[in-house]
Amino acid sequence: MATEILMPALSPTMEEGTLAKWLVKEGDAVKSGQILAEIETDKATMEFEAVDEGVVGKILVAEGTAGVKVNTPIAVLLDEGEDASAVVAKPAAVASSSASSAVASSGGSSAPVPAPAAAPVAAPVAGGARVFASPLARRIAKEKGLDLGAVKGSGPHGRIVRADVEGITAVSRSEARPTVAVEAANAAPAPAKPAGGMPTGMAAETVLKMYADRPFEEVALDGMRRTVAARLTEAKQTIPHFYLRREVRLDALMAFRETLNKQLEGRGVKLSVNDFIIKACAMALQAVPAANTVWAGDRMLRLKPSDVAVAVAVEGGLFTPVLRDADKKSLSALSAEMKDLAGRAKTKKLAPHEYQGGSFAISNLGMMGIENFDAVINPPHGSILAVGAGIKKPVVMGDGTIGVATVMSMTLSVDHRVIDGALGAEFLKAIIEALENPMVMLA
Repeated sequence: MATEILMPALSPTMEEGTLAKWLVKEGDAVKSGQILAEIETDKATMEFEAVDEGVVGKILVAEGTAGVKVNTPIAVLLDEGEDASAVVAKPAAVASSSASSAVASSGGSSAPVPAPAAAPVAAPVAGGARVFASPLARRIAKEKGLDLGAVKGSGPHGRIVRADVEGITAVSRSEARPTVAVEAANAAPAPAKPAGGMPTGMAAETVLKMYADRPFEEVALDGMRRTVAARLTEAKQTIPHFYLRREVRLDALMAFRETLNKQLEGRGVKLSVNDFIIKACAMALQAVPAANTVWAGDRMLRLKPSDVAVAVAVEGGLFTPVLRDADKKSLSALSAEMKDLAGRAKTKKLAPHEYQGGSFAISNLGMMGIENFDAVINPPHGSILAVGAGIKKPVVMGDGTIGVATVMSMTLSVDHRVIDGALGAEFLKAIIEALENPMVMLA
């Protein structure tokens, strides 16, 4: 029986993507684990693997098609001996904005992308529910006398595939573990958005009329910009931000950094101030564990490791790659990892697990000359640190005299649902103490 290959959700928040390239063609035999296509999400281009084996009977979505909704059929996989002519097509679900772009680029005409009329393969179970399984998995289950309702699927969206039923004996439905609730709890919460998937505001028609007598160029929203707009609108509308501001003296750190960099010459490592900030924040999350917390809708999750996200500006938006277990890594290791993540972020080569997670983020605009600013929390994080430039200023020295010091402004944006004022102040104090006493970062 023909099996639909669906547009995969390659990240918890993915709703649509671009089918960048097919790596197979109609008539090709494919095996489980074989790369079928390259899919562009709002953040990266990723490879899509086959779950089942069979023959590509029909490709339903042409490569280069943008705005393909998750769970839309993109191809049909046939079992041995099946005829592709039996596949009936229907229009694929493609985002309207992408469809209109396709019309514009083709001179005003576009043909609908075909898709099969058949529903995804499913096996009926007791109580009227349906269990989605591949034809091969259903055949093996039937031979073994397995109840598919008791098997947890490892395929896309929980679909049961061959590997799930091979090597197991018959399982009663009462032994099955509920998985939907667990998976939903582990997934990142979907942003609350109005119809159309974009934040509300002045209608496009209204804005266009305002500037009808002025020259302008329309810039279409790509997937990344749409995601940034939706998530940050959600953040400012739903997260009760408050802000804590401190200044940190950097003179000891700058001198310490210069000494370390001289010792590291010839090893290809040059520590930046940002590397010290990452390490200081990671240590502070361990020193003040109550601040290492994220908001999870109806509960809080207190993390054990120090997984620190760092904002990286890229064309059209930004990434926040995560340095995991940052408190356990040396300054040189953090520096090398950050350079690697930032480099791959700029070419959109990060995998989802490299930019998802963490409880806390750093946004550093000091290198661009910004003295201070307030950053927007990236949900579900509990806080984000905005870092300004180090500037020489007159300060009161320890002996009461006036001197000159390099001072950096820092603002901690805090989710009040997760971190109260006193806890936030303690967390920021721990960050500053590490930066002003940099020797502790070698411990």
